[in-house]
Amino acid sequence: MPGKARKSIGDQELALLQHLSTHGEASVGEVAAAFGEARGLARSTVLTMMERLRAKAFLRRRQVDGVYRYAPVAQHDDVMRSAVGSFVEKTLQGSLSPFVAWMSQRTEVSDDELAELEALVANLQSKRKEG
Repeated sequence: MPGKARKSIGDQELALLQHLSTHGEASVGEVAAAFGEARGLARSTVLTMMERLRAKAFLRRRQVDGVYRYAPVAQHDDVMRSAVGSFVEKTLQGSLSPFVAWMSQRTEVSDDELAELEALVANLQSKRKEG
């Protein structure tokens, strides 16, 4: 990730990465059974997605007893940060205003989420004063 530009990923690919982040290293067959079947995805589709993610440097694979096992290259938080960044750049044309408007209309925000937002705002204000 640092110093290495990555291609963006789609929603389904992001969901697959989240699955692997949660469940750990897995074979295509294991992912097809645990992730793909619930979504109506054939094993070949899951394989294509996993290989696409590997080509984009989001997954790595190693051979264990003749079977390829795939695992995320980055931590879950890094993957999510990259996906959000891509969404802001591509969908929101780099503007955070629509996201802020959406956040302000949410009726349920946990205490932890609110604390995170407050810390983020404080951090941004601190950086602004330094600059």
